[in-house]
Amino acid sequence: MQLAKLVLLSLFLFSVGMVAYAQEPNPNFNQELDQETPAQAKAEAQKPDSKASAGDLAKATQNPVASLISVPLQNFTDFNIGPFGRDRNTTIQVQPVIPLQLSENWNLITRTIGAILYQPNIAQPHQGTFGLNDINPSFFLSPAKPGKLIWGAGPTFLLPTASDDVLGTGKLSVGPAVVALVQPGKWTLGVLVNNLWSVAGSGSRPDVNSMTLQYFINYNLKKGYYLTSAPINSANWNAPSGNVWLVPVGGGIGRIMRMGFQPVNVSVQAYGNAKRPDALPSPTWQLKFQIAFLFPKLPPAMKEKLKALQQK
Repeated sequence: MQLAKLVLLSLFLFSVGMVAYAQEPNPNFNQELDQETPAQAKAEAQKPDSKASAGDLAKATQNPVASLISVPLQNFTDFNIGPFGRDRNTTIQVQPVIPLQLSENWNLITRTIGAILYQPNIAQPHQGTFGLNDINPSFFLSPAKPGKLIWGAGPTFLLPTASDDVLGTGKLSVGPAVVALVQPGKWTLGVLVNNLWSVAGSGSRPDVNSMTLQYFINYNLKKGYYLTSAPINSANWNAPSGNVWLVPVGGGIGRIMRMGFQPVNVSVQAYGNAKRPDALPSPTWQLKFQIAFLFPKLPPAMKEKLKALQQK
């Protein structure tokens, strides 16, 4: 419990610290996508600057391997699990995405997912466990100057960091992760898929062999608004027949806007599970809220601090 609190506090302070270095306001921030040519939209999506418009940032945030630092804070609620209709709440999921330039031609994008959640005891009408789950870092090698098809690939890991057995797998797992997308006009169409296999951990815990497949469809509207559908489909290959897949269907709406000088991406989405395991308890639907802090370019103040540190 103490570990979970410390991790949450550290991530929160990191986000607040980054917000403190907010960029200068841009009078053209609410520039609409239909005012840009396709060539301008592509260029801005790949290399947004500190005064990027809402349209620029919309494209960049929808590209998992864009040159954009983002710190999403998400809340999920999974409804109606088990015979007592219990709800599971991911109180806060933090998913920082940080691009690193390896060379003129290649970028490395790091994406780490960690959450603090409440897992109900589905066999009881009350009680449950609150704490930290397993942390999932991924690393994508991606071309710095992609063509029409934008892609990235690399390893993903599942680290057994859960504060309680019911919140994690108890296994160290590794596997490949791939993302591919296109961004014609106001659309973003893509897919992100990975598969994890356990390679170490407690012998008393079940082995891990699971796939996550997330397709994403976004349509950008005026003034930074967008429509989105990005369900996370999962498959447990070790489960018996009829219990392998969880397939949600749905979507939501979001907006790129500013909180003071800070660009943010806010959204709300809802998904119903069209396919659920036949015998294993699973939710009927999910509600998701997100606010993501966006950092298109390292602010000058932070650049000066990093430069000073390098000279020491």
